Amino acid sequence: MFQVLKNSWRVTEIRKKILYTIMIIAIFRIGSVIPVPFIDIAALKAGMQNVVSGEGIGSFLSYINILTGGGLEYGAIFAMSVTPYINASIIMQLLSVAIPALERISKEGEEGRKKIAKITRFVTVILGLIQGTAYFIYLHASGYVDRGYNLAEDIFAGVVIVLCFTAGSAIMMWLGERIDEKGVGNGISILLFAGILSRAKSAAAILYNFWQSGDFFAFFATIIVFLAIIVFIVFMTGAERRIPVQYAKRVVGRKMYGGNSSHIPIKVNMSGVMPIIFASSFLSIPTMILSFMGTDMKTVQGFWYQLLSLFSYRGVFYAFLYLAMIIGFAYFYVQIQYNPVEIANNLKKNGGSVPGIRSGKPTVEFLKRILSRVTLIGALFLGVLAVLPIVIGFFNSSMTSISLGGTSVLIVVGVALDTVQSLESQVMMRHYKGLFD
Repeated sequence: MFQVLKNSWRVTEIRKKILYTIMIIAIFRIGSVIPVPFIDIAALKAGMQNVVSGEGIGSFLSYINILTGGGLEYGAIFAMSVTPYINASIIMQLLSVAIPALERISKEGEEGRKKIAKITRFVTVILGLIQGTAYFIYLHASGYVDRGYNLAEDIFAGVVIVLCFTAGSAIMMWLGERIDEKGVGNGISILLFAGILSRAKSAAAILYNFWQSGDFFAFFATIIVFLAIIVFIVFMTGAERRIPVQYAKRVVGRKMYGGNSSHIPIKVNMSGVMPIIFASSFLSIPTMILSFMGTDMKTVQGFWYQLLSLFSYRGVFYAFLYLAMIIGFAYFYVQIQYNPVEIANNLKKNGGSVPGIRSGKPTVEFLKRILSRVTLIGALFLGVLAVLPIVIGFFNSSMTSISLGGTSVLIVVGVALDTVQSLESQVMMRHYKGLFD
């Protein structure tokens, strides 16, 4: 990895992309500590410290605070991070499959992608307004908003706070797109990566507290789980199923072409960390709703409170649902990225075939069957690695931080590997061996 970074830095064009990405990350980190007006930052920080070890909304806020790089703790303009954009992307991908008109647009090539991206931006702003309003309701109910002398001042403060949060999400979306266009790696993933890494100091402090308190089991278990997650992610990233392909010989003029053997590589974890991000975003909605319920409803603990409480980050139901959604999103993501029919048609056009499998529909069915099995293995690896820390935290309440950090490590390692691979491919494009090298 370090050799790839060293070689990338030597190429002027790639070095400019790296510096541009670092500049965008610096802007993101600055925006993560700039508070919006009318919020009592001291009270919000104290409140966030109190909920770090809590259940339900406490764990939810801690998780969001990790993804935003502390933006929620500071009541910053980037407090919502890229969550609205991720949710908007999920909605658009689902609608592109369900609505024929959007499906046709998505298949129009570059122009279609631009139209889908434009619609996604509008959906992001709408979701940003909704989520910003929800955050304001929570902050106001918790006493973190400076109250005005009358209703008009309170309304004005609310409008300003919601618009600032929404504008911050729009800026985050724009920064991610700039990285996609002029930087290195996937922009949204890079911003999530930077936000999580900025909380590394807090993770180290948790480990130090385990050691100081004499809870050596929690200390060593945390390190072992994190190392195991890193090893498995690296293993899954490199693992692939190779389908052999044999090309028929054909004579063109006086020359003979084909007759060689090749293979179709199918990565075990083609979807990367996206199923984790998608599942986390969806499962955060019930806990978010629970946080906005009034104190009276929580005291009574009626039907809706009991239902939403099932989605606690420490709950067994959450772990099972989390695993199921990761597997489901892995299949969904692969289905929209990988087309067995197109691959089979390309093989047939170029005179290629899978040994022992007839061309046409049998090849399509064979590819679908292999793809389904490989995706299941990758999804199970990804799901188990995401759920295992939660299970450990369920048996030992002092290790709740692992249930929050497990997903974070998955995102960090996955994004780091994807970015290094992107850099490596760009270096190879510019420094490949010639015929006489």
